[in-house]
Amino acid sequence: MTIRAVAVGIGHYLPERVVPNSEFEATLDTSDEWIRTRSGIERRHFAADGETTSDLATYAARAALADAGLDINDIDTIIVATSTPDLTFPSVATMVQHKLGMQGGFGFDVQAVCAGFIYALTNANALIISGQVNRVLVIGAETFSRIMDWTDRSTCVLFGDGAGALILEAQTGKGTPQDRGILAVDLNSDGKYRDMLYVDGGVSTTGTSGKLRMMGNQLFRHAIEKLVATAETALAKAGLTDDDVDWIVPHQANIRIIKGTAKKMNVSMDHVIVTVQDHGNTSAASIPLALSIAVERGQIKRGELLVTEAIGGGLAWGAVVIRW
Repeated sequence: MTIRAVAVGIGHYLPERVVPNSEFEATLDTSDEWIRTRSGIERRHFAADGETTSDLATYAARAALADAGLDINDIDTIIVATSTPDLTFPSVATMVQHKLGMQGGFGFDVQAVCAGFIYALTNANALIISGQVNRVLVIGAETFSRIMDWTDRSTCVLFGDGAGALILEAQTGKGTPQDRGILAVDLNSDGKYRDMLYVDGGVSTTGTSGKLRMMGNQLFRHAIEKLVATAETALAKAGLTDDDVDWIVPHQANIRIIKGTAKKMNVSMDHVIVTVQDHGNTSAASIPLALSIAVERGQIKRGELLVTEAIGGGLAWGAVVIRW
């Protein structure tokens, strides 16, 4: 028998404030049409004043726990993927641990920007299959509205805030690609591309949180190639191919990247989960948000094969193959 990390609960949270594209027209040389054409984004959510990343993560965690029918003390570990923590330290995960009333276990953060949830899933999978823990609460949560340069129309219209949470549980499988749970992962990074997507502040440089900077055209050229390669590598590790995929659940950054990746993988857009129009790019939160909404809508069903992939600052990119 083989130990698998199986999804048993999913949930998400979006701040109340919805910001349509038209709201930017008063302060920027932009338009709803310009934003939609280049990104596919129609609206996004922004956190309220005083609403922190750990707050969003906690709301999403509660939704996932309710979906799984579990209590927080049934969880052994909390992993939060975020690039916008409440504080430099302690970790958002420990703040969530406290807010949920978790009496034991441990929590930590993972920072790989938009690829953060993929990295967090990989860590959770490793903890489970090594026998160290039984259940892991994996959360992607961001308040990217706090690091936007509101004078830069090429970036500030693209991002939003939100959180998604997934509970993974150790279950036994037969060791075949038909098992439920995480079947394979693939992680990559290359620091020479740092300047394509970064924040121009930090503790040991400016002493400030800084603002997001992005070379969108250059990043676009790398995105499709790297996302397809990592997805197909992960599928090959699982003994599967593009033809076996029921759903691609991509990082929700740009509709052109999403369509380009699906086309190269020969997967119809009817089998791609798309939420970028409603949420914008929520970085590490985008994949669990999209997963949760797709399950809520009844699109993703038990036993179906999913490939989820993302690329973000670093550059860091990767993919996870999971049977729901």
